[in-house]
Amino acid sequence: MTRPEIFEKLTEIFRDVFDDETITISETTTAADIEEWDSLTHITLLAAVEDEFDVKFSMKAVQGLKNVGELADLVAEAAL
Repeated sequence: MTRPEIFEKLTEIFRDVFDDETITISETTTAADIEEWDSLTHITLLAAVEDEFDVKFSMKAVQGLKNVGELADLVAEAAL
């Protein structure tokens, strides 16, 4: 799966989880950029990403995520 394909799916997931069709994400998007992104929504978001990409993340891997670009990297690595 290419990086643009990963971002396309991630965008759909973000829009679904946050119930906002106007959300756009980039490599540098963080929780601070999306008002509703709190700790509970973060867990929901990660679960949705795992389901969509049929991957499982370790707690250690997700604890260090700084932005959506790093999440995309994690998806790409897990999908190998």
